[in-house]
Amino acid sequence: MQTRKKIESVFHRPAQYSMVGDGFRVYNYFPNAYRIREKVSPFLMLDFGPEFDFGPSDHPRGVDVHPHKGFETVTIAYKGSVEHYDSAGNSGVIHPGDVQWMTAGAGILHKEFHEKEFSKKGGPFEMVQLWVNLPAKDKLTTPKYQSLVSSEIQKVILRDNAGEVNIIAGEFNQIKGSATTFTEMNVLDIKLNKDGELTANIPAIHNTSLLVVEGSIEVNGQKASQHDFILFKNEGESIQIKASEPAVLLMLSGLPINEPIAQYGPFVMNTAQELEEAFVEFQAGKFGVLN
Repeated sequence: MQTRKKIESVFHRPAQYSMVGDGFRVYNYFPNAYRIREKVSPFLMLDFGPEFDFGPSDHPRGVDVHPHKGFETVTIAYKGSVEHYDSAGNSGVIHPGDVQWMTAGAGILHKEFHEKEFSKKGGPFEMVQLWVNLPAKDKLTTPKYQSLVSSEIQKVILRDNAGEVNIIAGEFNQIKGSATTFTEMNVLDIKLNKDGELTANIPAIHNTSLLVVEGSIEVNGQKASQHDFILFKNEGESIQIKASEPAVLLMLSGLPINEPIAQYGPFVMNTAQELEEAFVEFQAGKFGVLN
């Protein structure tokens, strides 16, 4: 019989938000607000932009060309639309329910903006961006882009009209998720109806956390409110959730990458020397061209 996964901490939404470019109003849960990096590996960063209406704009809001190396970015759209372009020739637009998963790997330039028509009219905008670490053996992998459209993401419809689980990556109820990953992990977009219940079984060895995007829940007997972030101990396997009102949740779990992290801004490597090499490559134009 599986035992309940113990909760280590419930963190409330950080007190201050920051602006990423002029289009992303985000609260950073880690690594800055809560210094829990070793407890959330393979995930490096979680920026959450709760619902906000930027209003109409005569130019698409967002972040202009910038580099990345050594990890992956994952953007999950809840409300609003985002355009992506990168120096590997990839581009795409994500709408509510869609996900873009970009592997920076050996180095890439990209930019992301509110989709043009959405930007012109404004409206509710809500997103999560994750940074996912790559193990040393894959740091220099060829950059790639996975566009995961909502209608194509694997789904599990829960019994008794409880809701549904969109399996972005990993596995739930023995059903494989849509994204390909370099290490073992689960990224689950969960939507529960009022009084809906869910049980997830996650290996004890996985670092595991849960973001309450909307609503309020009871998880393994403990209450959590909208925008709370629950960090679990590496003890037990079962996570039982009941929604006291309609709720949207993001569950993250994965095998930790037990390797050194050397980070400076948009570069995440294993050593200081590798960081220096990343700067040299970027300045020499080896990440390609993007206008």
